[in-house]
Amino acid sequence: QMQLVESGGGLVQAGGSLRLSCAASGRTLSIYSMGWFRQAPGKEREFVAGISRSGDTAIYADSVKGRFSISRDNTRNTVYLQMNSLKPEDTAVYRCAAKNSLIAPTKPSYDYWGQGTQVTVSS
Repeated sequence: QMQLVESGGGLVQAGGSLRLSCAASGRTLSIYSMGWFRQAPGKEREFVAGISRSGDTAIYADSVKGRFSISRDNTRNTVYLQMNSLKPEDTAVYRCAAKNSLIAPTKPSYDYWGQGTQVTVSS
């Protein structure tokens, strides 16, 4: 079993930045592609960003492209989501997920999920 724990969420003003972390334990992170998803109240879960097993390929939702950046440090078993130029519509619970695959899928077909961290962006 793999455990994923997110951190770094909080309250920030529009235009600000946050860096989310996702720490993995129980399994080595290097064999998993990783994704970040978010869900706002009353809305469907939404893919945000994904990174391949090796870290050489990253994909983003159109809504965050150019503002968010996903990265990973396999030596620390941690994945990051740098969020810049935050907007009120970015407010959601953010969850990381792991899938035993080469490429990170945009569908929520992941093997393991974290509990999530709240991000609130005030206008």
